[in-house]
Amino acid sequence: MDVELEADGDLAIITVNRPNRRNAIAPDTMDALDKALDAAADAAALVVTGAGDRAFVSGGDLKELAAIRTLEDAQAMALRMRGICDRLVAFPGPVIAALNGSAFGGGSEFATAADIRLAAHDIKIAFNQRELAIIPAWGGAERLSRLVGPSKALLLVGTGAALDAEQAERIGLVDRVFPRAEFDEGWRSIARSLATGRARAIKRLVTRNPTNEEAALAFAQFWVTQEHWDAADEMAERMMNRGR
Repeated sequence: MDVELEADGDLAIITVNRPNRRNAIAPDTMDALDKALDAAADAAALVVTGAGDRAFVSGGDLKELAAIRTLEDAQAMALRMRGICDRLVAFPGPVIAALNGSAFGGGSEFATAADIRLAAHDIKIAFNQRELAIIPAWGGAERLSRLVGPSKALLLVGTGAALDAEQAERIGLVDRVFPRAEFDEGWRSIARSLATGRARAIKRLVTRNPTNEEAALAFAQFWVTQEHWDAADEMAERMMNRGR
């Protein structure tokens, strides 16, 4: 299977499973990603990752995409995968890209469609489409610009420079870097903590610019829950015990 879907409680994990092709995306992979996103629609949070430890997604599968020769077909392919990336952006809960391996070209674009990028320390990331005399096709240039600013985006895409994980973290392209031995446990721990209704509400606040009334209502809906009152009682008790 090109794509695997795992359920971990309220967390859904989509894995591009083409390690023999460095997890490159082919037309069939796009179909499988769409189906996996349909199946994961009710999850509280979503992780996208790649199989193995060499590649997150290495971009488009050049062998399979080589059949695309016309302007119309090239545009259709770009719109097809751009639509899948747009589905990640629009997913109601947090979307985490777990960069288990390097992300090049379209793989970097796929990563920028997530809300959060977590990386193993030994990966590299590059918008290196220039090596094929093309430009990003799947919305990655625009999303990169929003993440790191237009000047850095122009520099990275224009030169195709590869960044290591720590360099990517410094400019805001990657949000957290883990030693390889701690990577799987690290991204799963963060993803599980974000697989909540509260995290869904927070995503709406930080990405959709709600009105004052909408933001206040979102807060109030959590304030009146029993879970809030139980947590408040526990906090009050801890503070009282510290004061003794």
